Amino acid sequence: MTGEMNILPLPQTTPATTRPLAVNGELLKLLTPMEGLITAGQTAKAEVLSLKQADQTFQLLLKVTLDNGRQTTVQATSTQPLPQGTSLAITQPSAGNLAVTVPQAIASSVATLTRIDTAQLPVGTLLQGKVLTSQVMPQVPGQPMVFRSMVSLLNTALSGSTLGIDSPTPLRIGTLLSALVQDTQTLKFVPLSSRQEQLAVTQQLVSQQSRQGSLDGLLKLLQNLPPQSSDQTSMDIRVAVEKLLAGLPDVQQLSTPKGLAQALANSGVFLEAKLLTGQNPTLTPDMKGDLLKLIAQLTPALPTNTNLNAIIAANTLAQAMPNFVRSALGMLGQVSAKPLPTSFPLPERLLQSQDGEGDLEHLLRLAAAAVSRLQSHQLSSLEQTGLTDDGRLLSTWQLEIPMRNLQDIVPLQVKFQREEAPEKEQPQERRDEREPKQQLWRVDLAFDMEPLGPLQIQAQLIKGSLSSQLWAERPYTASLIESNLAGLRERLLASGLNVGDLDCHLGTPPQGPQTRLEQRWVDETA
Repeated sequence: MTGEMNILPLPQTTPATTRPLAVNGELLKLLTPMEGLITAGQTAKAEVLSLKQADQTFQLLLKVTLDNGRQTTVQATSTQPLPQGTSLAITQPSAGNLAVTVPQAIASSVATLTRIDTAQLPVGTLLQGKVLTSQVMPQVPGQPMVFRSMVSLLNTALSGSTLGIDSPTPLRIGTLLSALVQDTQTLKFVPLSSRQEQLAVTQQLVSQQSRQGSLDGLLKLLQNLPPQSSDQTSMDIRVAVEKLLAGLPDVQQLSTPKGLAQALANSGVFLEAKLLTGQNPTLTPDMKGDLLKLIAQLTPALPTNTNLNAIIAANTLAQAMPNFVRSALGMLGQVSAKPLPTSFPLPERLLQSQDGEGDLEHLLRLAAAAVSRLQSHQLSSLEQTGLTDDGRLLSTWQLEIPMRNLQDIVPLQVKFQREEAPEKEQPQERRDEREPKQQLWRVDLAFDMEPLGPLQIQAQLIKGSLSSQLWAERPYTASLIESNLAGLRERLLASGLNVGDLDCHLGTPPQGPQTRLEQRWVDETA
């Protein structure tokens, strides 16, 4: 779905006396037959507590109130979706069935909202809801296919109500939707990334950053593991550690395009994407995948009296990326303006061994914190991806690559950002002749390598023109870089680039939305 997709207008509501009965005499099949639930000739009141679609039928949980005041709940199936909160009058023709009476059938057929009162919800109001059902309607010859869904509203004064909508594409059951009111019969979808996923990402990012720990703390400990005993568990742990360390690239590998591309692909930021496309992550090194394998080997070896098993589950496996973006059901109405981007780079955070903590427990806690750090980078990427205020599409990839430098392991933090200018409307005869969209690329690097100390680099590239700013925290390093900028410029020019600003500064880059390198799109026809 995209923001350009419109929900088809709903049919106008007609008076109940002329509306066809949707569920006249409808039999509701009880999942558990109950003999004598409702006495023959008697009528009972029922309320729909929940609705769930199962293929072409609908499972209902009903609260039945009998004439004597006794209440009970029953589960039933129906061929018609009855929204949550619908009140019914029912009889029981047999032990396994309930029947809806005619007057209540009329009421239930209009229980779902089929139009929007723009006096109550003005045009432009953001509605947010969850898809309960989805049905394909009988196709009219010569007309496009229509899918009818029931959506439970989660915000505004209509929260808890059910809205019936028709759309040209099926809406997946359980999907969270945001849509703007266009008129009494039309809604316009809002892209997910700009609304509900933004809230879920922000919430998860806060929790992940509170648990994350620097990668180098774990990797240095793994490099200096004491000799293990000969039992199978220790051998499996050693194999997992050796595989993780063997996958770390060195400076020479990162200095070649192919080696850099491989290191980026194996950084862990793309693990979920690999799984979704059916790739086998065991065939190639992957930092996040290897960390999860290490955790899987460490967990059975823990003492039985430790409580770290629950901690690890909360920190890692329970934080699987495809799940978190659907966790904000009760808070969608609180979505506001896009927050400021997360600071880059992530600060160093070392976890110290706790009193009474064994070596395996400490190692396991470091591994879980390292996974949280990688997921913090992944979430930061999602948080900084979307549309800018002036309509440009901004895509962000933030990651961290531990690289070997002689005997040291230096975490290299990298952030790529790509901006694409919005397409302009052009006459039909010129659309096939338009030039490819220009892209603005930004690259941020941050690392701490002896004897240079902490370094940060910001660069941007557009139309073959490169500009860059460097920051060094040590005066000697800043002076060294400054004296070599002319040689760097010559090498960049020799590679075919146009070089703009190229400067080095002492300190760290200032933080804030207006302090980085800026390049605006220029309309050459203006």
